[in-house]
Amino acid sequence: MAEIGVAVIGFGLAGRVFHAPFVSAVPGLKLEAIVQRRGDEAAKAYPKARILRSIDEALNDSSISLIVVGTPNETHYDLAKRALEAGKHVVIDKPFAASSVEAKELIELAAAKKLILAPFHNRRWDGDFLTVRKLLKAGDLGRLVTYESHFDRYRPLPREATWKEAANDANGMLFDLGPHLVDQALALFGAPQGITASVRRDRDNTEIEDAFDITLHYPRLQAICRAMMLAAEPAPRFLLHGIRGSFRKYGLDPQEPALVGGATVPPLGDARPWLGENEDAWGTLTVAPDLAEPGKLIRTSVRTELGDYRGFYVSVRDAISKGTPLEVTAEDGFRVIRLLEMARESSTQGRTIPVEF
Repeated sequence: MAEIGVAVIGFGLAGRVFHAPFVSAVPGLKLEAIVQRRGDEAAKAYPKARILRSIDEALNDSSISLIVVGTPNETHYDLAKRALEAGKHVVIDKPFAASSVEAKELIELAAAKKLILAPFHNRRWDGDFLTVRKLLKAGDLGRLVTYESHFDRYRPLPREATWKEAANDANGMLFDLGPHLVDQALALFGAPQGITASVRRDRDNTEIEDAFDITLHYPRLQAICRAMMLAAEPAPRFLLHGIRGSFRKYGLDPQEPALVGGATVPPLGDARPWLGENEDAWGTLTVAPDLAEPGKLIRTSVRTELGDYRGFYVSVRDAISKGTPLEVTAEDGFRVIRLLEMARESSTQGRTIPVEF
């Protein structure tokens, strides 16, 4: 397989933790370059990669076929458009774009140029999400009636000197964590019939939307996506209730904290595992074997499936080199952004909005 040259644009949290390590670990992809405007962190971390100081250098480099946009949210559309116009395949970190209009324009441009365009919805490869998907496929809960997915943090004071706390419609919790939670719900249940949301500013001093509750309405099912910055005691990451019982799971996938702490992602195919969750963090399945006796419940600890963000880049590699369908499509990215816009509309208008794409 001919190697696909990759340039990662940006070396903040996204490029350093979520992109460069996993690009480097997937055979068939070559981390050719990292665009870091200043500083030497990228050079120290990846001495074999060329360090470029401008995106133009990457766009004009014939050895680079894939551009990964890992820059501040408000720059995603412009940089992705420039990369597509230069004939490069593109991965865009979430959010896919700042608006559904921008997202649709990028999709049309990629299609016209016959290029791969993929939103980085890597949380489909979280171990806890894979566990939920497996439980639902197995039917352990019976017919599902409520699905709750939380990303809770405790940051009562805004962080200083970060674009993530700057006033911009592309920033804030809705467009930071909302893409992950909404994309996971769409991956499990498809398009909802309606959406009801509260998008707000809970902290005393904040320039961004720092909390949201989104309910996606399906026939006989409510899928609830929530995030906030005032959760000193976080809610379960997942809480599912069905006719036969419930599943509760606390804690976040361990991949991000492991990488922040200095872990190295082994190459795909390496015998070293990546990355199991400790048993004390596994979820609990509670079911009634006999629905006529609901007081007799059986509780079982459920081993968390292995999460692996390398799977995202395997999908991108194969789409470029073999023409296989992407696991996360550009249309998926558009639908997520459109739903986030509708969440704002619902919150502002105080009503449930029918979903149309």
